[in-house]
Parts: sequence; structure tokens; C-alpha cells
Amino acid sequence: MKLLDIGEVAKLSGVKPSTLRYYEEKGLIQSLSRNGLRRQYGPGVLEQLSLIALGKQGGFALDDIAAMFGPGGRPEILREDVQARAEDMRRQAQRLEALSEMMHHVAVCPAENHMECEKFQQLLRLATRVQRRGAASKAKS
Repeated sequence: MKLLDIGEVAKLSGVKPSTLRYYEEKGLIQSLSRNGLRRQYGPGVLEQLSLIALGKQGGFALDDIAAMFGPGGRPEILREDVQARAEDMRRQAQRLEALSEMMHHVAVCPAENHMECEKFQQLLRLATRVQRRGAASKAKS
């Protein structure tokens, strides 16, 4: 097994050495040895870093991501947690889409006063419904 120097891991993964050291401190990755002062990692660290990046992009905190790694750094991902995160993201995307539509209309609305515009009124009602759904789902959690 060829060990990778911390500099090689940084270059191959795009993750700064300081971040690699921090991830090691948090228990997300583990160096296998040292060559002088430089940490050495197994080739599996690149896969772990990809999983960490995916988890971060999915909105998981580093502690949550650390809990997804079992013995030897192998992923032990609870599908229910990922499903819940996906649903949260879907709801957020719906809210952002409604907000984007409203902002676009505000920018191009021909009405002198937005409150007199029927389309704007519809968008306000939609925004209120989306907000209520979001509040109701948070209350259930």
C-alpha cells in the first residue's frame, strides 16, 4: 500500500493541509504514519474526503459527518438521515423558487403600486402558504 504525503492528498483532493489536519483532529480522517513531520495517509483518505465534501454540500455538520464513518473510516450512512436532509432541501428549493418568482415580478411589474397588482397579490398569498408549511414542518421536528 502506497502512503500519500499530506501535500499529495491536498493536491489530489483540493483540500488545504490545514483543513486535513483539522479533519484529523475532528476524527474524520486518520493519518497512518509520519515521514518526518509530514503526515502520511492511506489511499482510502481520498474517498473519505469525497464523502466529507458531499456531506458538507448536503448541509451536514462535521460532527454529523464524523458519525457517518464506522470503524476503519468506512461509511455507515443512515438512509433516514439522508432522506430527511433531501426533503429539507426540496422544501428549501420550493421556497427559493417562489421567492425568485416574486422578486422577478417586482422588478418588472408594470403596476404603479405593487399592492394593486393581482399577480403580486397572488405571489404574496403563495409566499404565506409556503411560510406556513415551513413553520408547520419545523414544529413537527
